[in-house]
Amino acid sequence: MDNSIFRSQFTLGILGGGQLGCMLIESCLPYNIPVSVLDSDPDAPASRMTNHFTKGDITDYETVYRFGKTVDLLTIEIENVNVEALRALKSEGVQVYPDPETIYLVQDKGLQREFYQKQGFPVPEFLLTENAEDVKKAADFLPAVHKTRKAGYDGRGVVKLRGEKDLENAFQEPGVLEKLIDIDKEISVITARSRSGKIIHFDPVELVFHDDRNMLDYLLSPADLSEQIKSEAVKLALTITESLGMIGILAVELFLDKNGKLFVNEIAPRPHNSGHQTIEGSYTSQYEQHLRAILDLPFGSTENILPSVMINLLGEDGFEGDVTYEGIEDALGMKGAYVHLYGKTKTRPFRKMGHITVLADNVGAALENAKILQKKVKVKA
Repeated sequence: MDNSIFRSQFTLGILGGGQLGCMLIESCLPYNIPVSVLDSDPDAPASRMTNHFTKGDITDYETVYRFGKTVDLLTIEIENVNVEALRALKSEGVQVYPDPETIYLVQDKGLQREFYQKQGFPVPEFLLTENAEDVKKAADFLPAVHKTRKAGYDGRGVVKLRGEKDLENAFQEPGVLEKLIDIDKEISVITARSRSGKIIHFDPVELVFHDDRNMLDYLLSPADLSEQIKSEAVKLALTITESLGMIGILAVELFLDKNGKLFVNEIAPRPHNSGHQTIEGSYTSQYEQHLRAILDLPFGSTENILPSVMINLLGEDGFEGDVTYEGIEDALGMKGAYVHLYGKTKTRPFRKMGHITVLADNVGAALENAKILQKKVKVKA
């Protein structure tokens, strides 16, 4: 363990100033760790929380390189960053976690699928496509999901193609055509691996998505799984973490089909939407575990304090502009409910604007209260 962060001037750098960066900064505050943030938006949520904010493009080589030379350790809150700059910084002695090669892999869903296949991890059958014409030629592969290889997030860059009539929705850019799985549940396992190789995991959570938006609606913690499936999911997530040589947090999203078989969906080498509930629901949050991992500090307990449900607060359809919130008082007045607003001044349809975690003695009670808040709390303009 390197105690220098507590003895001398030390600066942690974060690429990206969104809500994940904010919550990571919150984990730095008890340890008085100075943080610098790079983001292109001068009003990014983290701009008001950090010791030093730099306005700049996290996908630009020179901008990322110059920023990285001003910090002692560099991490990310989003994968869409300039990997070449991170490689150069690492070669010159700057600590970069996660490793630039892991970020490079995760930036491309096609490379991800090929990696899983090569390592023997279970993945849905897939084809790599260059354009919509490739997809049309593979019409007999349907039903399937078409995903852009790069830059897709929050429901963007993903479309279901159930039959030939849907082929007009295929993407013209390089993508992955993936066999549609008969999904029973979607789950996530968050792991953390330290610089010294220690590894931990949180209990699997169940993810429930909007069918039409392909975005997370709410999650249940812990997931209702048999001990066998839970054990298989955790083992798979830990094996992937080790195979990457991951340092930091890794979210492993999995499909569980109707036959009880697990498939790898996506991974994210950073704090993740499927771990927000750990802030109040676990003894140590995913954000603090990420911090401890990259600084090589002892991990905290991943045990749940109470079962929980987390709901995303998304911009309402039909509203765009200066944000207003309805029903926050209902959440503040509910026992076991914790409100997190991300500080984004502008809303648009389905933009992530905050989340609410509801704790209770059991998941059913937490879900009942969360459903009440879903009806009352609205993000409008």
